[in-house]
Amino acid sequence: MIKFLQTPTKAKKVVLGALLTVVAVMMVVTLIPGGFLDNLTNSAGKGVYVRVAGVDVTTVEVDRMAQQMARQRNIPPEFMSFVRPQAANQLVTKYALLAEARKMGLQTSDEEVRNFLHQGQFGEALFPKGEFIGQQGYENFVRNNFNLDVPQFEDLVKQELLFGKLAAMVQGTVTVPESQVKDDYIKQNRKVKFDYAVLTMPDIMKQVTVTDTELKAFYDAHKQNYVNSIPEKRKARYIVINGASLPGVAPTDADLRQYYSQHGDQYKVPERVHVRHILIKTPTPGPDGKGDQKADAAAKAKADDLLKQIQNGADFAELAKKNSDDPGSAAKGGELPPFQHGAMVPEFEQAAFGLQNKSQLSGLVKSQYGYHILQLLDKQPAHTRSFEEVKSEIEPIVKQQKQTKAADELARTLESQAKVDGLDKAAAARKQKVETSDYFANTDSLPGIGQAPDFMQAAFSAKPKSPPQLARIPNGYALFEVIDQQPAKTPTFEEAKTKVEQEFRDERARQMLDQKTQELADKAKALHDLKKAASEAGAQYKTSDFVTQQGQVPDLGAMSGPASAAFTLSKDQISGPIMTGRNGAVLEVVDQQEPSAEDFTKNKDVAREQTLQQKRGQAFQLFAGNLIEAMEKDGRIKYNKAEQQQPGGLNPRGN
Repeated sequence: MIKFLQTPTKAKKVVLGALLTVVAVMMVVTLIPGGFLDNLTNSAGKGVYVRVAGVDVTTVEVDRMAQQMARQRNIPPEFMSFVRPQAANQLVTKYALLAEARKMGLQTSDEEVRNFLHQGQFGEALFPKGEFIGQQGYENFVRNNFNLDVPQFEDLVKQELLFGKLAAMVQGTVTVPESQVKDDYIKQNRKVKFDYAVLTMPDIMKQVTVTDTELKAFYDAHKQNYVNSIPEKRKARYIVINGASLPGVAPTDADLRQYYSQHGDQYKVPERVHVRHILIKTPTPGPDGKGDQKADAAAKAKADDLLKQIQNGADFAELAKKNSDDPGSAAKGGELPPFQHGAMVPEFEQAAFGLQNKSQLSGLVKSQYGYHILQLLDKQPAHTRSFEEVKSEIEPIVKQQKQTKAADELARTLESQAKVDGLDKAAAARKQKVETSDYFANTDSLPGIGQAPDFMQAAFSAKPKSPPQLARIPNGYALFEVIDQQPAKTPTFEEAKTKVEQEFRDERARQMLDQKTQELADKAKALHDLKKAASEAGAQYKTSDFVTQQGQVPDLGAMSGPASAAFTLSKDQISGPIMTGRNGAVLEVVDQQEPSAEDFTKNKDVAREQTLQQKRGQAFQLFAGNLIEAMEKDGRIKYNKAEQQQPGGLNPRGN
């Protein structure tokens, strides 16, 4: 893989496509109704949650995805039942789309993966200053950021690129009429200013009273929600094997020099140039391949005039800021990051590498984008970085290699001995410490181990009192044995009382908030006075700034949400109740501003692209929804109801 990654090539359009598709796929997963998980069969095997086009998605895989999503969103473990259906939807959608892409004959190549990893944040991390960080650095990056090995990571990249190609096919024919672009622009840029009265959940919560009788009745009415809500727990003894804490892992100078000698190709720096440029765009050729000759001539004349000004002493950077059509570099005086062969279009590259002396100017350079003027800022010949230059970069790599090797060797030795002599004797022989855990759930974090999905999967798959086994953890290995288990159980009222009280208070406060917000709206309309109604209801009374649907307002949140009702009201009109999560509000519009025709004309191109992207996303969402529905009907998606009803399984409706 190292040689594969070291070969820089020009980025392909598929890179952008893949990045856009990550967003599109996530949107599909979020927006497709969860109902498609309802038609379950028993066609899949034990341990399999769902089979998608012949691919088995296990319950363990769904649970692992749910845990990952919960960690990313900081969702407490008690709400995992709400996350699991989303995780299942995401996996089903992923495998369904991949199957359809392959059915269409779409493929991704190693070259496309290489191009992708040279770009954006991956490029910055793996190729700082254009130089590959090396095999060990690459493996560490993948393991630390994705908890995967390199082949798994590269398979994931290929999947994302495949999504990009599928999206391009689905979205390629999407168009939008000019009238819709204008309507969307006006809708998105209309501004309103309004007074609003707010009732907050914390204030309402203070008014909630509760008795034990009410709590017991609430528990009995919702008892099904508490079935097996105390998850299975296990108790284990384990040895943490962390390479960083083992002796003999500090790299010597000889170790570093050996690595440098063996990886010399990594430190070869290709020829690079650093230039700034001015671009004067020319129109894109039409379907017949012909361009607008008059516009081309005008662009050339403008570029020629700028070149003459620079040759006569004008400031290149200032002219670039005022005239260049390259938005990425114009603000920087036309300066581009240093680049090597293969990074630019051929005409631009040939001109750039043809410059020899600092400040030297090119003539006019024509490319597919238009006319360029280049000025050389610096040029670096191809060379190999010396050992002293790269020593500080090599040291952490070699150190990690030695730590990993030492941890691997100790882990295998301990495992072999523990299976014969037991965990305690094996630990004593190698001067390691055996930890004994409290009872833990599979979402918990253990001392010395932390959040470790692989360990939890192994620990909850092992039979109690079975021989010790190894599991990977973020900083090495854990050699463990399960010594006891507590099955999932349904709590008694007393055991669940704290949770029941919180849920009861939340439900009662929600009901009160809905009722009081409705009363506030009714009274404001009856009095034709929102301020007076707010005072009588004990609500906070505020006034917004002018805001568009892309804006945010304190206590109301995003104006694209429920508060978007403000954009449907006429001046001085009072809204109905608006529920915004933890708050209830009533609005009264006091002023409105419409975007002008001149504003639309100026921003029409951007508006068209925004509307087009929205329609493309909707098209891809519809495609995915129809695909899943069809695959369910023809049996390519088969759910295992029996597996889902297991204590560790998922219930798509969360009940």
